[in-house]
Amino acid sequence: MSSTKDEPLSFLNPSSSSPITLSDVDNTSYLLDHNAQIGSASGSFQSDTLLSGGDNVGAGSNGSDLEFGFLRPEFRQNSVVGTVQYYDRHVFLCYKNPRNWPPRIEAAEFDRLPRLLSAALAARKGDMKKETRLTICEGHDGTETSNGDVLIFPDMIRYRRLTHFDVDTFVEEVLIKDGEWLPGTPEKLKGFYVFICCHGSRDRRCGVCGPPLVTRFKEEVELHGLQGKVSVSPCSHIGGHKYAGNVIIFGSNINAQVTGHWYGYVAPEDVPVLLEQHIIKGEIVEQLWRGQMGLSEDDQKKAQELRIQNLDGTNRGKSSKEFPQPNEKNPPVCGSLAGANGCCQPDGNGACCQKPMSSEKKDSFSTNDGEVKVNTEKKSKKKVSRNNSYKGPGGRKVCAMPTWYESWEREDTYAALAVVCAAVSVFVAYRCYKQLDA
Repeated sequence: MSSTKDEPLSFLNPSSSSPITLSDVDNTSYLLDHNAQIGSASGSFQSDTLLSGGDNVGAGSNGSDLEFGFLRPEFRQNSVVGTVQYYDRHVFLCYKNPRNWPPRIEAAEFDRLPRLLSAALAARKGDMKKETRLTICEGHDGTETSNGDVLIFPDMIRYRRLTHFDVDTFVEEVLIKDGEWLPGTPEKLKGFYVFICCHGSRDRRCGVCGPPLVTRFKEEVELHGLQGKVSVSPCSHIGGHKYAGNVIIFGSNINAQVTGHWYGYVAPEDVPVLLEQHIIKGEIVEQLWRGQMGLSEDDQKKAQELRIQNLDGTNRGKSSKEFPQPNEKNPPVCGSLAGANGCCQPDGNGACCQKPMSSEKKDSFSTNDGEVKVNTEKKSKKKVSRNNSYKGPGGRKVCAMPTWYESWEREDTYAALAVVCAAVSVFVAYRCYKQLDA
């Protein structure tokens, strides 16, 4: 069986053979025009077009969606769990926007700041105590994330206005010595930070799938009144083209520990589920979960297995609490968590069903040191549109016991058709015989 992970792009430390992982190697059949013009940082991120300088294919067009988007043939055909390489710290450099990013932004000749920061991280790899990953996110002067700002997770801090003159000092003081960069004052980050790969010049799938997810996340954040508490930003390639849309969510869990969870094969209709289940309730959406910062690939798989064993009947196959209570029972485990319809299949002796969950609650939110707290009160049921995958709260799909039709095999269909055809042939032959005999 071929591996479900792409090979990593690594930079070797001149004094060591250990690489610093920045991203994955491309599948070139999906790449956009690498000669796309690199423009200025003016203008904010636009989510209604494919972010590339080559083929101006709209993200919502049928052709691009069928070939590279959420309707592409390989979408959700592979298991995603355990596809995040181990790392301890994630550094995001705010720099321009996806339309301006070349395919290899970390090595672009004319983008000095990301190139120098990437080179410094690679050169000082052996001196760092933490395995560090570098990603570019959108930066726009005059906004919350200006060009040159650096966000560091799980530290949950921001440094303002890094320049290429300060790169070496910054890496030395902050990332190696775990101290403070004296020219800047670290700002404490609160709430949740959502990063969505929109690096269209690197891979078409990311360019088609990413922008609609950014738009949907921002719509849902506004709908839930979470402005200023949940930040949404497009980012450069994070690894795993085949799993686009790719989403990373950083924030505090119920134990006040900062975690970074990765999700793959995310479609726009999954966004309300991620917002309501992961961010608000602190529950992992297992079907889409790729892994998390701080765990190896094997540990990610073991962590999911443990969570699934602690799922109760109402959440089975949907999501699980990140830290289950000790008194929770261990129900039978679903045979398949990643069904195409988002509905678990029966496993051996028992059936796996999703119970419809009432959404007759009004959610009001407040943040305290990075946590989102929820107070609920009754309100009228709100319907949220879903067109595939599984249903979120308020529109959750109910999985019933499989009927004879659902369990009908393809071979049975062929056999039945053969019998019918044979019967029709006999009937026609008999009619012809009777007419000739007459």
